[in-house]
Amino acid sequence: MLLKDALIGQTCVVEKMNLPFQLERRLEALGMTNETSVSVLNRKGDGILIIKLRGTRFALGSNITRNIEVRLAQ
Repeated sequence: MLLKDALIGQTCVVEKMNLPFQLERRLEALGMTNETSVSVLNRKGDGILIIKLRGTRFALGSNITRNIEVRLAQ
């Protein structure tokens, strides 16, 4: 499933990012790597999310969230 499809309150685990090289490296520097847990705090429109990643809140646009593959955390 894609990160843009996650619902408020769900926790997901990052599986793969299909983003431009520099953007992917920037997200990795902020802590979003494979097997990282991401919690969805809020949704703002179609695919725009506010997430919690390693204790920090981030806002991600739909062009980013539709290119990150995740699975639901167990």
